[in-house]
Amino acid sequence: MKQLIIIILFLLPGGLLFAQQEKSLVKDGNKLYEEKKYTEAEANYRKSIQKKKNTEGDFNLGDALYKQKKFDEAGQQFNQLGSTSGNKAIAAKAYHNLGNSLLENKKLEESIDAYKKALINNPKDDETRYNLAYAQEKLKQQQKQDKDNKDNKDKKNNKNQKDNKNQDKKDDKKDDKNKDNKNQDKNQDKKDDKKDENKNGQDKKDNKDQQQQPNKLSKEDAERMLDALNNDEKQTQDKLKNKKLKGVKTHIEKDW
Repeated sequence: MKQLIIIILFLLPGGLLFAQQEKSLVKDGNKLYEEKKYTEAEANYRKSIQKKKNTEGDFNLGDALYKQKKFDEAGQQFNQLGSTSGNKAIAAKAYHNLGNSLLENKKLEESIDAYKKALINNPKDDETRYNLAYAQEKLKQQQKQDKDNKDNKDKKNNKNQKDNKNQDKKDDKKDDKNKDNKNQDKNQDKKDDKKDENKNGQDKKDNKDQQQQPNKLSKEDAERMLDALNNDEKQTQDKLKNKKLKGVKTHIEKDW
């Protein structure tokens, strides 16, 4: 009996056998997806598309990747589906999910383009229209924030440049003040040198005068010396008078 079953399986067309396996894998993958076992679901979907290329397996693989936050891989899966599917409904859903993947990656401009492509394929999709408006608003906020950051940065740079310029002016002023102080000190040194020179000159002059007139007497000294000479002369005269009185012979010299 078992042998008969095996023979019947081998006699089935290959395509039909793979189709059944592919559907079974997708079905098992969907069950795992519902149980939030996204990694196991991904494995089943990949096996299913290896058995036979099928839209359901490709689409659900993208969903399983998205749930695992593999946004780059999910985006690639949805982009491929959207660009190759001849079914507008499938393309619209694929581009919608592509927009979501890009939005999660903060690629706002690319997500806006994806939502627009989804609406081209299904203009009545209100959810996509809402997501598009949301992405556009987020982009506007980001651009405003970038502009504010740039303005603040420019203001900070300008302030720093202004502060640096003011500091340079202060430093220049300080240098000028130091220069003036140095000049004043230099001039004072010159004055002091000149003063010392004058003082030294006066000292030299005094020394020279003393050297040139070593015997110069003061007025008082001269008067005392003169009085002494007068006294000596008077004493001499008195001595002569006394000798004369005692009969001293005087030799008189004559001019003829």
